[in-house]
Amino acid sequence: MGKTIMTADDSASMRQMITFTLRQAGYDVVEAEDGKDALIKAETANIDMLITDLNMPNMNGMELIEAIRSLDKYKFIPIVMLTTESDAEKKKQGKAAGATGWLVKPFQPPQLTAVVKKVLR
Repeated sequence: MGKTIMTADDSASMRQMITFTLRQAGYDVVEAEDGKDALIKAETANIDMLITDLNMPNMNGMELIEAIRSLDKYKFIPIVMLTTESDAEKKKQGKAAGATGWLVKPFQPPQLTAVVKKVLR
């Protein structure tokens, strides 16, 4: 059985690009349109990894990471922040919230799949 990755991003086109890239690499994908949607879906799904944007309505990426980390079944899953933000302070906050890695948009599909393979080992 393949690994399931959740992607949370308020941009439909970005979700489509991430989903297409991950499915091509053999992963199952659960899409969420913001942090709140992701949290609701995570409670009923079984995900192996989370890829989240930082700037989203309703619940941003930092809040989502903290909420996911508070759930027992997701305490140790890899979480990658995929965002346009590249500020060192933001990265530090992401790490403190529980992010495993950080990728800056725009991304190249091989770059995303390499990061996913690395953290899902």
